[in-house]
Amino acid sequence: MTRTNALNTGRDDFLTWVSRERGAALPVRTTDAVLTMLALRGAERRAGVPEPTPQLVRQVLHEDLPQLLYAGDEELDAVPVLLTALADRVRAAGRLNAKRHAKLVAAVEEAVPEFRRAMADPLNLTWPRWYASLMSADGVDRDDADAVRAWLDTHESTPHADRPALPEPLHRSDLADRTFSVRARLAEALLEAFARDTSAASPPGPLLPAPPLDADRPDDALTGELDHIAAELTDRWTAAGLEGALTGRHASLAPGPEAVPHASLADHMLDEHLDYYGDSAVPLPPPAAVPAPDEIQGLLHAAPLPAALASGTFDDELREVSERCGLPGPASDVWTEGTPQELLELAADLLAAQAERLPPVTGPDDAYSFDAAHLLYSLYERGSTPDSVARKICDAKDDGVAPELEDAPAPVPGSAPAAYETPSPEELSALLGMPGRTEEDRAEIDAPAKGLAAVVDQLARTGCVFRTGDTYGLTPLGAAVMRHVITVGHVAAPDQETVAGWDAAQTVAAVRHWPTQLAASALAAFADRHGGTDQAWGELLSAVAAARSEDANAARTAEYFAQLDRAGVPTTALRAALGDPVTGAAARRLLLSRGESVPEDAVPLGARATVLVEELDQRWIDDMLVHVKRRDDSGDNGIPGPADIPPTTLLPAFDTAAAAWPGGATALLSALATADPATSLRVLDSLHTHHPDRTVAAAAGRTRKSAQRTLSGRR
Repeated sequence: MTRTNALNTGRDDFLTWVSRERGAALPVRTTDAVLTMLALRGAERRAGVPEPTPQLVRQVLHEDLPQLLYAGDEELDAVPVLLTALADRVRAAGRLNAKRHAKLVAAVEEAVPEFRRAMADPLNLTWPRWYASLMSADGVDRDDADAVRAWLDTHESTPHADRPALPEPLHRSDLADRTFSVRARLAEALLEAFARDTSAASPPGPLLPAPPLDADRPDDALTGELDHIAAELTDRWTAAGLEGALTGRHASLAPGPEAVPHASLADHMLDEHLDYYGDSAVPLPPPAAVPAPDEIQGLLHAAPLPAALASGTFDDELREVSERCGLPGPASDVWTEGTPQELLELAADLLAAQAERLPPVTGPDDAYSFDAAHLLYSLYERGSTPDSVARKICDAKDDGVAPELEDAPAPVPGSAPAAYETPSPEELSALLGMPGRTEEDRAEIDAPAKGLAAVVDQLARTGCVFRTGDTYGLTPLGAAVMRHVITVGHVAAPDQETVAGWDAAQTVAAVRHWPTQLAASALAAFADRHGGTDQAWGELLSAVAAARSEDANAARTAEYFAQLDRAGVPTTALRAALGDPVTGAAARRLLLSRGESVPEDAVPLGARATVLVEELDQRWIDDMLVHVKRRDDSGDNGIPGPADIPPTTLLPAFDTAAAAWPGGATALLSALATADPATSLRVLDSLHTHHPDRTVAAAAGRTRKSAQRTLSGRR
């Protein structure tokens, strides 16, 4: 295979044709990239040039060029002119009729705005595109390999703190992953083009040069030559000699995925977050305290494991961690003179490598199992507040933890023995909010609790985690490291400053996922930033009503108002909300709990129905839990359907509410379905199956069908 700087795309003839017919000079770099990618994507070349189709135009402009080409403004401006001229050239060759030509030109015009957005999107940056952009900004001739090499030499000798920072929200791992995937896709496209050449070459001849069939190992030779062509294309579309430099002499400037160990931990954080919330955009609460940038180096140097690795005084057990993190080795320069961000990344690498080597904590008979990564995520998810080892084990084995204590910060003792000791029965009772814990309860969790404490102690060697007695948590360094890792996983992890800039709707939407105390603090902080006025609280109450109205499954009004109550929402703001058609009844209920007098008719029926459907659904849940436990005790492991749950508490609660509801039971059923179609379904299902009054039962069945149709219409 003869090495070449251009594939058989008809590029030079096309540029000559455009110059002769249009009197225009198209940029060679952009023209080459467009023609080559069209051809690699399988465009016909019977006209002597790749023949675009609307689909290929969109693919090349939206997917390929934004990740393979770095071009200046003038080069980008030429793209629609280039593609229109290409369409004209194909039509002149008799390969397009007028209708298809017009359709193609329209597709070009439609694709250009998204093309410009994609070209400017930082998430499409690769290492070659990033460095090409820096060279362009410095006025380097990117077609001059000597100039490119000199710029890279200068850049690598520049102190890290003086180098341009990646654009937000990018991390090195993003460019590492993107570069790897783009290289793989370009290699795959070249291999597919080779296969097409081999099976049925186009009349203008093969797109790629002839294969090395006479090589001793033709498969290896083919792979090598395709890799060479890919590198040549990357250089032509970014900067001469850049690809070879970034994979050779200047490889430290463009680390691959294997050089960013914490990227794997970031992927685990994303998996954990999706398991919990199903959406990476759901934000986690920010930690209360993180170190200042100038404190990070001191904290990292003081941690036992990093210090041992940096000095080279470690045993074979840690050799894998050392090799993965490059300490001592390539990361030694970062250890001594890295920027705060680089030191944070090194700390993340060390934490990830240590976490990966630790065994999971598994309960008896594999009743539960969680690894170090889960522990780290769960600590950050609770706002980086401390947790209890014993409480974590009891929660995992479904022993029961009082709801108000599940996310409550565990007290940090002033001192404790280094060896872990399981809390006494009295201490367990307080930690769990479950009075009457016994020595038997303590003995049952002793082994797994000690196993968990051992994992925590190994994580603590990184300086990111601490354990004092039964309490463990993230250190300030650990909170900063975990926030970095989580954002690398593209999970929303705002800092305190970002949260402070949210409006009422953003604040309400975010804090519904947070521990109650943290949510209450965030709501109170919002009100304080806006003067602590009734108007500020009114904005929050309106945001709750809007969120509940737009998505009935967003959260129960009871949960929202529990947060608002702890935040100190004033009585005047609650009274102003009584007339709200969604949250009025919840406001009244909170006022009543404060000893206020509020007549029921001050609240719209729709708001009363919203509260009632939540209360009745909770009764259904209570009945379900009792029923499932009874089935478990009897050895029945089947999963009951909604209609199988005996409505032990649901029925009397419904009948009591119906007796006071205007229009009686039938009117209440309709109001429940209207207020919250989704939540009402299982309540209606149970009433339809079990209510002794067949008139009410039949009405519940009809109403359930109506609610189901409403939900289907919304979907």
